[in-house]
Amino acid sequence: MDKILRENVNKDFHQAKWNEPIIFELHQSGEVGVEVPQPSNEIVEAVGDGISSLPQKMKRTNKPNLPEIGQARVLRHYVRLSQETLGSDFNVEIGQGTCTMKYIPKINELLIRNPKIMELHPLQGGSTVQGMLEIIHNLDLAMREISGMDCFSFQPSGGTQALFAMASIVRKYFEVKGEADQRNEIITTIFSHPSQAATAVVKGYKIITIHPDKNGFPDMNKLKEVVSERTAGFVVANPEDTGIYNSKIKEFTKIVHDVGGICYYDQANANGLLGITRAREAGFDMCFFNLHKTFAAPHMCGGPATGALGVTEELKPYLPGPIVEKEGDQYVLNDQLEHSIGKVRSFHGVAQTILRSYAWIRALGTDGLKAVAETAVLNNNYLYSKVAKIRGVSVPYIQGQRLEQVRYSWEQLEKETGVTTEDVQRRMTDFGLHYWTSHHPYIVPQPFTLEPTESYSKADLDEYIQALEQISKEAYETPETVKAAPQNSTIHQLIEADYLDEPSKWCISWRVYLQKVKNKKDVLINNH
Repeated sequence: MDKILRENVNKDFHQAKWNEPIIFELHQSGEVGVEVPQPSNEIVEAVGDGISSLPQKMKRTNKPNLPEIGQARVLRHYVRLSQETLGSDFNVEIGQGTCTMKYIPKINELLIRNPKIMELHPLQGGSTVQGMLEIIHNLDLAMREISGMDCFSFQPSGGTQALFAMASIVRKYFEVKGEADQRNEIITTIFSHPSQAATAVVKGYKIITIHPDKNGFPDMNKLKEVVSERTAGFVVANPEDTGIYNSKIKEFTKIVHDVGGICYYDQANANGLLGITRAREAGFDMCFFNLHKTFAAPHMCGGPATGALGVTEELKPYLPGPIVEKEGDQYVLNDQLEHSIGKVRSFHGVAQTILRSYAWIRALGTDGLKAVAETAVLNNNYLYSKVAKIRGVSVPYIQGQRLEQVRYSWEQLEKETGVTTEDVQRRMTDFGLHYWTSHHPYIVPQPFTLEPTESYSKADLDEYIQALEQISKEAYETPETVKAAPQNSTIHQLIEADYLDEPSKWCISWRVYLQKVKNKKDVLINNH
C-alpha cells in the first residue's frame, strides 16, 4: 500500500486552473449584483443636517471607483478562486510552521453567522451589547488563567500589532518613570519572529540580537554581556522557531529584571504550552497569543485576526483602551486607563474571532487544553522521528525532543542534487500539500519548518511524510522533475528578485496598479 501511495502521490492531485482576472477587470458598466435599498425618511431626517454640515473636503465628489458586476459573474469569480486555493479544510496543512494551521470547528462558524453577532455594530451603546461584552470579559478571564497575566486587551489585530503595542507600553512606562532617553535598547534573539525587532525599531529602539549557542539555545552569557542601564526590554519567543524550548528562560528574565528592564513574551504559537507552562512563572511582564493560531480561529488571509495582549497588574494602566470590565451586573468599556498608549486599531477588536476562540476554550476545558499541547508535541515528535531519516534532510542544533515544530534543513540535498528548499516547496503543491521554508534571512541553510498541531492523525502525518520521501527520491534520481515543478498546480515559478524584492513594482491596490502599470490602459474603469 505504501509503495502504491508513493508511486501515485504525484498523480492523484490536479488542481483546477482558471485564467481568472482580478475583480476590477470584470467591471461592466451598468451591471448590478444587488439593489441597495434607499434610506428611510427617518434616517434621512436624522442624518441629513449632519451630512450638510460636514466640511466640503470630507464629501465625495464622485462615486467610489468600485466594479459593477452581476451576481452570476461574482459567484463564478470567487468559486474559481476557491478552486485554486490550498487550505486547512482542503489538505493536510502541517507545512505552515510557526503560523499554525489547525482544524476550525465548524459549529463555531455557525455561531459567528448568527445575526445577533453578524449585525453588531462597534458604535452601539454598551447596554445593547452586554452579551458580547460578557464573552470578551470571560475570554479575558480564561486568558489570565492560561498565561498568569492580570488583564487582557483584544484590540490588536494580530501578532505584529500586539508586539507593537507591547513595545509602545515599554516606551510609555519608561517615559512615565523619566528613563525613556536612557533606556534605548531592546534585546531579542535571532530565531524569534522578525516582527519583534521590527516593531521595537518603529518605536525608536536600538536592537541587540542574541545568537544561539552550539545547541541552539539563546546564549545566556551573551545576554549577560549586553544588558545594562540602557536596556528597556527583552522580547523572545519560547520555543523559538526551531522548536527548541529554553528551560532556563526564567534565568533570562531575571537577568533583564535585575537591570530594570521589562520582559515581554511572543506566544503567538503556544500549541505546545497550554496547561503546561505559563508566562508569569517564566518571569514575563507581558505576553500575547494569536487567537488565529493557538485558539482555533482562521487566519482569513491575514485578517481579521486578533493578538490577545496580556499584562501584569503594574502594566494594566498602559494597555490600549478600552478594556472590558464588570461593574456589578453590567459589563462596561473602560477607556480611562491612566497611562494608556491609546488605540492601536479602530474600535475594540474582532468580535467573531473572539467568539470562536471563547467557544473553543469552553468546549475543551482545562483538561482539553492540556491535551491539545500534549497531542501537538506528540505529533511533532513523531513527524520529527520520520522526517529526520529522509535522505538529504538534517536537523540543526540539539538532537532529541522538540516541542510543537521543527526547523529542518535540505542543505545536504541541495549540495548533492542542486534541488533547493524552494524547489521542494513548489513540488509539494503538486501533491496538494503546503510547505513553508523560513523567515528571511535563512539562518538554517535550505530550511523548511513543519508544525503538525493537534489536529492531524497519524495517517495524515504519514501522507505528508511520504510526499517528502517521494520528492527526495526524485531529487536524487530525476532532479529536473522537482526543479520544473509545479506541474499539477495553478501556480508558476515566480522570479522573486524581479518583484518581491523590488518595492517599485509592488501593487498592493487597484489604484496603485493603475498608476504603475502603464501598459494596462485597456482595463481602466473609465472613472464611473
